[in-house]
This record gives sequence, structure tokens and C-alpha cells, in this order.
Amino acid sequence: MSNTNINGHLLNTYITGTNAVGVAGGSRGSVSGGSASSWYEAMSRAWGQTLDNQASRITQLSDMVSGGQDQPSVMIQLTSESLRMQFMSNNAATSQNAVGQALETLGKRQ
Repeated sequence: MSNTNINGHLLNTYITGTNAVGVAGGSRGSVSGGSASSWYEAMSRAWGQTLDNQASRITQLSDMVSGGQDQPSVMIQLTSESLRMQFMSNNAATSQNAVGQALETLGKRQ
């Protein structure tokens, strides 16, 4: 685990193989591409990038199917990637809600 300072806020980053996984656990790659003003915003951007990438995979496979490549292997890939998107979307929402509630609790204690 390493710590990254993003605009004065600490973001814990776990290294798995050659990929960095941010606090949310779903982002592969760097979240430093934007100008996030907080680690919470950086986490949100990382989830957004991850979900955008997954949506692009689904769109490509869908285009293949609609373009006449409707073999079972492509259909199974499309189904698999769609289920992966559902899983990732649920995890993104859960992590955002959990962190938001934790921040709210911290705000009430101060």
C-alpha cells in the first residue's frame, strides 16, 4: 500500500501487479489525470473512468452483434461484460454511499 497526496488530501493506493487500485477498489490506473479538490472527488473520478471504460467495452461488443457478428462466443462475451458492469456499478454506488455516510458521521462529531 502506498499513500498519494492529492491537493493536500491523502489517498491510499494499493498496488496489485502492475495496476494501482484506488480507495474505491475499482479503478485501474492513475486518478491523478484531473484536478480533484479532494480525495472523495478523486475516488468519484476514478469510478467514473472505470465505468466509462466498461461501457466502451459493452458498446464495442454490442456493435459487433448488431453488425452481424452474432456468434454465441460474442453474445456470451457481451453478457459477461454487461454483468461485470452491473457488479461495478453496484460497487461504485455502495462505496460512494459508505464514504459519504462516514464523512457525514465525522462531520457530526466535530
